[in-house]
Amino acid sequence: MSANTFQDLYPAIEPYQHGFLPEKDGHSVYFEQCGNPAGVPVVFLHGGPGSGCGPRHRQLFHPSHVRAILFDQRGCGRSLAKQALAANTTEHLIDDIERLRTQLHIDRWLVVGGSWGAGLGLAYASAHPQRCMGAVIRGVFLSRPADLQWFFEDAKQCMPDAWAAFNRHLNTPDAPLSQVLCDGLLHADEGKALSMALAWQAWEIALTNRHFQDSPLPKPSAQEATALLAKYRLQSHYLQHLCFFPEDGLLSHVSHLCNMPVSLLHGRLDWICRPEAAWAVHQAIAGSRMHMIDNAGHNPFESPMTATLVREINTMVDQLRAKG
Repeated sequence: MSANTFQDLYPAIEPYQHGFLPEKDGHSVYFEQCGNPAGVPVVFLHGGPGSGCGPRHRQLFHPSHVRAILFDQRGCGRSLAKQALAANTTEHLIDDIERLRTQLHIDRWLVVGGSWGAGLGLAYASAHPQRCMGAVIRGVFLSRPADLQWFFEDAKQCMPDAWAAFNRHLNTPDAPLSQVLCDGLLHADEGKALSMALAWQAWEIALTNRHFQDSPLPKPSAQEATALLAKYRLQSHYLQHLCFFPEDGLLSHVSHLCNMPVSLLHGRLDWICRPEAAWAVHQAIAGSRMHMIDNAGHNPFESPMTATLVREINTMVDQLRAKG
């Protein structure tokens, strides 16, 4: 079966199993499995922090060759939480990934992650290399201070008009935007927090799509507003703590991944996460494969990126299948 030539994705597929991990720390983590139960096990790590898995993520995987396991991280998507930000750190997420692997009776699996999920994937593989057969890492976010400085301030070099609108909506010209946003989303009243979330979302969309048209911020429905606030509050929680990565940075902990196949993909036009981050990971992991993709940005469903991502996943899966 070949990937869909329109979007380079496989046809839509439904999970053959879905459920929740046993509640821990007030969190019940949603997971699903799709594809072939006898296929190569692959765990998919979504971005954010604060996003979730969607139906299109299932379509990245060959339905006959892959046993794809997707889950919504704590406080995200269909996962349930008594308090979304409580007991919610990278260490907790790594523990959830291990609990999921154990519950599904998987000895080792392939790790696939994008954006924040790429950083989480590297952190998980670094903590549990014996449980990983390899990793496919797209558009990596390392959460270094320079990465936050780029996203909230310096990316205005790429889209000065969009950044001016972003700054205007926040109306805080004298304070660092990352501090204003994270503090406001975590501590301001809901009306002000929602305005900040909408401005943040508009800036993120502009950078992702590399397109901007100045217009008033949309007025979301009550349900949309609740979901938007939850996403950006969780993202603020993580970014205020540099995603809870080690104090000396994630790069200091990935060199031993040279003992497994690691494929890195990054769009040359990625204005969310700079290509320099992927190159730094490539330099840190001897033997890793680096794919800089022309005419692609941060969006995994932009055709040049999707085609390369599906191909790299298939290449690694085929190698693992050949090994038996």
